[in-house]
Amino acid sequence: MPNVHLTNPMQKYVQDQIDSGAYANTSEVVRAGIRLLMEKQGARQFYSLKADLTRAVTAAEQGEFEDFDPVSFEPDAFNAKHAN
Repeated sequence: MPNVHLTNPMQKYVQDQIDSGAYANTSEVVRAGIRLLMEKQGARQFYSLKADLTRAVTAAEQGEFEDFDPVSFEPDAFNAKHAN
């Protein structure tokens, strides 16, 4: 894994976190930061999906939809040979 260069303000922040007892070492601070970025990305994806669903619901409420045909969507699920 490559070394990470931190600016002076970042280095001071990391050291302050260690000195306060919040983290034991630099690696713990960096891992915590990466976890937050991962959570933020997950939240971003969630809100993007939510926006897509909101647009879809609005379109459906305005009559912009097609009836769903489960047999056309998954014909094998309705084929008598595959039922058992």
